[in-house]
Amino acid sequence: MSPEQPQAILVLPHLRIQNANAIASPLTHGFPSITAFTGVMWALERKLAQAGVPLQLHGVGVVCHHHQEQVTQGYVRNFNLTRNPVDKDGSTAAIVEEGRMHLQITLVLAVSERRTPGTPAALVQGNQAQLDEWAAKAGHILAGMRVAGGSLLPSRPVPGKRVRPWMAVVPEDPVAAEKEFRQWRRQWLPGFALVGREDLLAQRLQDLRTTQPDATLLDALLHAARFNYAPVLPDSGVPAPDGQVPWADPRRPKGSGWVVPIPVGYAALTPTHAPGTVRNARDATVPMRFVESVYALGEWISPHRLTHLGQLLWHAEANAERGLYRCRNGYQPAKAEDAGADGHPTIDTLDEWDDDEAYAYT
Repeated sequence: MSPEQPQAILVLPHLRIQNANAIASPLTHGFPSITAFTGVMWALERKLAQAGVPLQLHGVGVVCHHHQEQVTQGYVRNFNLTRNPVDKDGSTAAIVEEGRMHLQITLVLAVSERRTPGTPAALVQGNQAQLDEWAAKAGHILAGMRVAGGSLLPSRPVPGKRVRPWMAVVPEDPVAAEKEFRQWRRQWLPGFALVGREDLLAQRLQDLRTTQPDATLLDALLHAARFNYAPVLPDSGVPAPDGQVPWADPRRPKGSGWVVPIPVGYAALTPTHAPGTVRNARDATVPMRFVESVYALGEWISPHRLTHLGQLLWHAEANAERGLYRCRNGYQPAKAEDAGADGHPTIDTLDEWDDDEAYAYT
């Protein structure tokens, strides 16, 4: 099964998470790392296997509906910290800085069936009762788990929103699969989906090397992560009569999108150590390796701008020889003839908004 075409999807809609980890890496904050959600995916798969549910999870998509970072407001923001209990000798315990945030997200998981030889397939069209049972079990198991370090709160029934987990089979025909996806994506509105934009990082590096031939990918990432204001002349090249010149970021024009630096995985710093040879390792039964974060650019876009399921899903890749463990996303910007000024499909290319199932009261 290719990552682009899973057998089915498992949707965990409108999860309310309290005190999730807001510090995604040593350099970024404001939303959990995508590796936190791949970790949830693998932990859920193991618990489903223990419960007798023969499902394998291959990819995860994240749609954020609401976020509230626990920080003080103002020009300079600080995390709201808690005072720990006193030490055993009565002295004041040190404050360990930790960032927390409240989230409401939808997780979309790519699913395949783990079948034993000679048994009929259950992950097929027309077997919705079995799919509903598996989805309910997955939601029940997830309710007792941590998601990105946060605790799950019970979902509140809301008119117009599907808050119960559900599963659906992905048609094998690509055209039919895209049609089904257009129905599913409307249920994730309003919200923003996190997608990868490595193409923007490559373009930024190319632009930098026109003036800085020795620029590296790190220079491009740091340049894209900040505002770079410069005087901007009108298209005619003639200054305004009053002599005033506006300042703006020439590489971040209006409509360029909500682009942010994100951690996407880890790169090895040391060779692999044998199990049990590193003191205080979390798991002494598996090999251990010291790593550092790997960064890329991501973009938050509305789900209705996605055209197929592969653009939403993130898949984990591991290359032990290179020491690279990272997540990849299948998003590609729209073609020039189908896109507007912001690089996304125009409203003329979208379907009519008449899907009643997207607003079912469940």
